[in-house]
Amino acid sequence: MHARILSSCLSALVLAGILGFDSAIAKLPAELKQQIAAIQAVGPEGAGNPAAAIAFKELSASRTDAILPLLRAIESSGPLARNWLRSAVEVIVERELRSQKTLPVDGLRVFLLDTRQAPEARRLAYDLLAKIDPASAKKLIPGFLNDPSTELRRDAVAQLVTKGKSLTEDDKAAAIATYRKALDAARDVDQVKVIATELSETLGQEVDLPRHFGFLVHWQVIGPFDNSGRDGFAAVFPPEKKVDLDAAHAGKGEEQVKWQPLVSTNEYGKIDLNKPLGKLKEVTGYAYSEFVAEQAGPAELRLGCKNAWKIWLNGELMFGRDEYHRGQRIDQYKMSVHLKEGKNVILVKLCQNEMKEKWTVEWEFQLRVCDATGTAILSTGRPATPKAEAATK
Repeated sequence: MHARILSSCLSALVLAGILGFDSAIAKLPAELKQQIAAIQAVGPEGAGNPAAAIAFKELSASRTDAILPLLRAIESSGPLARNWLRSAVEVIVERELRSQKTLPVDGLRVFLLDTRQAPEARRLAYDLLAKIDPASAKKLIPGFLNDPSTELRRDAVAQLVTKGKSLTEDDKAAAIATYRKALDAARDVDQVKVIATELSETLGQEVDLPRHFGFLVHWQVIGPFDNSGRDGFAAVFPPEKKVDLDAAHAGKGEEQVKWQPLVSTNEYGKIDLNKPLGKLKEVTGYAYSEFVAEQAGPAELRLGCKNAWKIWLNGELMFGRDEYHRGQRIDQYKMSVHLKEGKNVILVKLCQNEMKEKWTVEWEFQLRVCDATGTAILSTGRPATPKAEAATK
């Protein structure tokens, strides 16, 4: 009886590739729905863990018919619940493969190709297919080159990189074209670095990485303002009240400070306030940039920074972190925003603390505008990066 119920559940889940998750979940057996609900109810600091642990044990004992419902539940689950669900799927699959049981190949393929599903769940579905039929799974990879799932896109980019390397010696033009295609699709920083190195150092091509990532490199900066006792993060200095690029303000020690242009030549868009303002400590600075959006819509601001910071978009505070020297990396912080059509103004506040060690002197950030997949959104009329300008002279 249980097998017949789960078999009908599988058919419903295949159809859900068209009808959507809500329709499919309604067709699940009550017991399976309750187990999934218990997993999805898990919260921070251990909330719901006892019930989730029981549900996980029960789900892990399920047969292959439970794989698709668990995968589909990932999309509507929080981060902690997603880990439980993924683990349950992996336990089921490993056990059933050892027993040489048949996995739901057709259903997995439908799920994999449904771009509305959670990217990590689709990646897991691909990995399952690759275990069942590696040759067929490999044939799907080229189709992921522009997939919204960066987890799947990565494999397609890797294939092109391998092809590019094989062409470098015998057909330079084809190698360049292949690497350019790979770069256009690449979203992971490590892959971008490999491709850019091959294009620039091996093949002698110009690569505009700030443009590829969507880094903002043209700014107006002002400072220093005070940050003694680390009070500058909470303090409201004049740029937070109104940005007037022609104004002068009393800075730290009552010295008059004015806005000045700063254009980054760093290939990863780092904006170094030490360059115009000096290697200072216990100070606060601001950076201002204008971004012209072709149309209104959702976007992400992605920041890398090791200083304390705040960001405003069109006068609205997006987020801030009152922490210092915890390392810096691309896309360290991601903020979902809504761009308005036309001019959008971005203000960044950057605080430097009192520490004197050599590794604390950086007073910098990098900021890019992109969509949820990491694809750059470029400002209308974006100027060429400094390196590109130099190359054309």
